[in-house]
Amino acid sequence: MAELEDLSTPDLRKFHEQCASNFEAFRERAITIDMTRGKPSTAQLDQSNALLRLPENLDYHLADGSDARNYGGSVQGLPEARKLFTGLLGAPADQIIVANNSSLAVMHDCIAYALLKGVPGGNAPWRGSNKAAFLCPVPGYDRHFAICEEYGIDMIPVEMTGSGPDMDEVERLVASREVKGMWCVPKYSNPSGDTYDDETVRRLGAMKAGAPDFRLFWDNAYALHKLSDKRADILNILEVCEQAGTSDRAFVFGSTSKITFGGGGLGLFSSSKANVSWLTAAMKKRSIGPDKLNQLRHVRYLKDAAGLDRLMEGHREIIAPKFRAVDAVFNAHLEGTGTASWNRPEGGYFISVNVKDGCAKRVVALANQAGVSLVPAGATFPYGVDPRDRNLRVAPTCPELAELAPASEGIALSILLAVTEKLLSERN
Repeated sequence: MAELEDLSTPDLRKFHEQCASNFEAFRERAITIDMTRGKPSTAQLDQSNALLRLPENLDYHLADGSDARNYGGSVQGLPEARKLFTGLLGAPADQIIVANNSSLAVMHDCIAYALLKGVPGGNAPWRGSNKAAFLCPVPGYDRHFAICEEYGIDMIPVEMTGSGPDMDEVERLVASREVKGMWCVPKYSNPSGDTYDDETVRRLGAMKAGAPDFRLFWDNAYALHKLSDKRADILNILEVCEQAGTSDRAFVFGSTSKITFGGGGLGLFSSSKANVSWLTAAMKKRSIGPDKLNQLRHVRYLKDAAGLDRLMEGHREIIAPKFRAVDAVFNAHLEGTGTASWNRPEGGYFISVNVKDGCAKRVVALANQAGVSLVPAGATFPYGVDPRDRNLRVAPTCPELAELAPASEGIALSILLAVTEKLLSERN
């Protein structure tokens, strides 16, 4: 069909009546589907149920012979666990920290410690006389933004381009001494699906920052989460920074939360030796040590990088059809209407949808009425404010495959109704 904006007003009114009728018919089906968060499905979690049987035969002794049930060892994590993730994190074992299940907790602690004590290369805590600020690529991850908002860190949005953030704008803004950090999800970004190209990574590592203690918060949460056979490799940011003379710039984060168990995985950190020493020193005041039994379970279950890859191939077989199902329904209902555009990600956990400006909040409200729960409009922007009110984040992973066609239909019908309402209001 023709794009809605090209329809005559009488034809647009007729189309709106049909949209409203279709929406009401859908709502009467009384479905209830939650697509708010990017959680693993039960089938994905089942892939790692062998963890629940480990350690087998009550063999809870570590490689050095010590008892994993007891105190002792380093807050940096088991040596064998750190070795397991060297390839994933792009760092040697002595520059890796393996913590408890949430990488978000490690990011939170890094910000809290930086605010209170400062970081290597700085001469004062971030919470000094000047207010700290972070650069925030948008659309982005709401939980990143929530940490900054919680601690009064100013957030400065930077648009994504398809191959990473707008680097001309990043380089202009980072010249300010108040800009202390930048959030980055460099591979299959949440929610846009962008993977940073080589030029972007090199510019981020080499750019001149106004603050000598500036940090990249490099959240490589989706490093292994591909949806197709296409490889999406990114440069090793630690190596790039080392070559650029900014070796302390990057804090690299990862986790097994979407690899093994979301509620029982491992949080990961890697960086320069100075940064790792800084964080472990702070962690010693906070905890006697991590959950060594859980780290032992992961080492024995995953075994090596090949074991990680095999497991993630199983995940791909489960979730890739879900992304295709959403795309097929959006194509059937929205293609050619001019009401929305959406990405077809090669990996990650989300589909990012842009609707007509001024319509996202209305779409979310209508979808909720239809029984499809979405994250609030604006959640992918700092302070929950999307200045164009257009971005939606769709999370296909957790629902069952059979639920995704009706869920996507509910979203598509909500988009069509919201946009026709908006177009008609503009013509009155």
